[in-house]
Amino acid sequence: MLLNLLLAFILLMGRVSSDPDPLQDYCVSPPHSPHQHIFLNGNLCKDPTKVTVSDFTTSALSKPGDTRANPFMTNVTLTTTANLPGLNTMGLTMGRIDFGASGVVPPHVHPRASEVTVCLDGVLLVGFVDTSGRVFTQELHPGETFVFPKGLIHFLYNIDTVSSALAVSGLTSQNPGTQFVSMVSLDSKLQIPQDVLKRLYHINDQEGYVASIRKNLGG
Repeated sequence: MLLNLLLAFILLMGRVSSDPDPLQDYCVSPPHSPHQHIFLNGNLCKDPTKVTVSDFTTSALSKPGDTRANPFMTNVTLTTTANLPGLNTMGLTMGRIDFGASGVVPPHVHPRASEVTVCLDGVLLVGFVDTSGRVFTQELHPGETFVFPKGLIHFLYNIDTVSSALAVSGLTSQNPGTQFVSMVSLDSKLQIPQDVLKRLYHINDQEGYVASIRKNLGG
């Protein structure tokens, strides 16, 4: 069953629009040089004669992530051109999402990618909000799949208050980008003016609400 699920997942990913097609069989990303001053839409290509099978495989998603490392009780591990050089120009990213009890991936967007998520263990509440404000939510059980349209706010939540959960996601870009809604607006390091935030959230901030929220978010 797992094999059939993975095959269906791969076929679905292949039918979703992704980054532009490469102009060669592959473009394995070479090791990063600290002296490299060329910025590209993607990475440079390694000499094809020096490419090996190890460039096309990784164990990055094989180990559980530490869900205690942040207040959201989740850990996302991604394949990148650093741990999977052969991914360069292929137009996709895979991610392992580990959830602690009641763990949540907060509302966020991927500006450059759609996302397909498969629940492997536990029960997840997932959803997204379209540009008209309509909310689509669904409980995912092991083996069930959900798609998040490109650029829309979405979330994933482990509804079990005792047990962990696990999901795998595929994204249609090697660099999908991630912006968390709460952190983008309230992280003090981004320096959005407090007057703007007061107007946005309709507060006078006499009690220091903005500063308190920023502190809780690590800002």
